[in-house]
Amino acid sequence: MLYDLTVPAYQNGLRALSGELSRARTWGEQNGIGELQFAVARLAPDMFPLASQIRFTCIQALQPLARLADVDVPEFADDATDFAGMQDQIAVALAVLDTVDHGALGDDGDRSVSFTLPNGMIFDMRAFDYVRDWAQPQFYFHRTAAYAVLRHMGVPLGKADYVSYMMRYLRPGTAPAA
Repeated sequence: MLYDLTVPAYQNGLRALSGELSRARTWGEQNGIGELQFAVARLAPDMFPLASQIRFTCIQALQPLARLADVDVPEFADDATDFAGMQDQIAVALAVLDTVDHGALGDDGDRSVSFTLPNGMIFDMRAFDYVRDWAQPQFYFHRTAAYAVLRHMGVPLGKADYVSYMMRYLRPGTAPAA
C-alpha cells in the first residue's frame, strides 16, 4: 500500500519533469534563454529557484524510502547550474526508486513515524498519515513549483506535459485530432 502511494507516483512525476526540462532546454536555445537563466529563475523573490525546486523534488521523492524503509538515499547537497545537472539529479532519484522492492515500505500504515525539521520542529504521525499529509504534498509542491517556473519563463508546456505518463492509459482512437 505505502509503496503504491509513493514510488510509482514519484517515478511518473520525475519522468514528466525530465521531459519538461528537455522541452525547456530546446525552447530556451531557440529563444535565446540560457541554462543559467533557467536554473536561477523563480516565481517570487522569496521562493527558491528552479534548480532548487528540482533538487527538492528529488529529495522529496526519496525521503519516504529513508523514513519508511530505512533505505540509504543519496544526498543532493547543491543545486545544479545547468540542464545536464538537473537531469542528472532526476536520473539519480529515478535509479534509486527503480531499486526499491515493492515490500520495502511495508503495509503497516499505523506504525509510528517521527521526523525533525532543520528548524527543530518534530512531527509524530502514523506511516499512512506521513505519506498522505507530508510526503505527497512535499513532493508535489516542489514538482509543481518547478513546472510553474518553466511556464513563467515562457516554455510552452501544458497539463498534458505535467501528466504525460497518463498517455499510456489513453484508449486508442480517442485522442483529439491535431
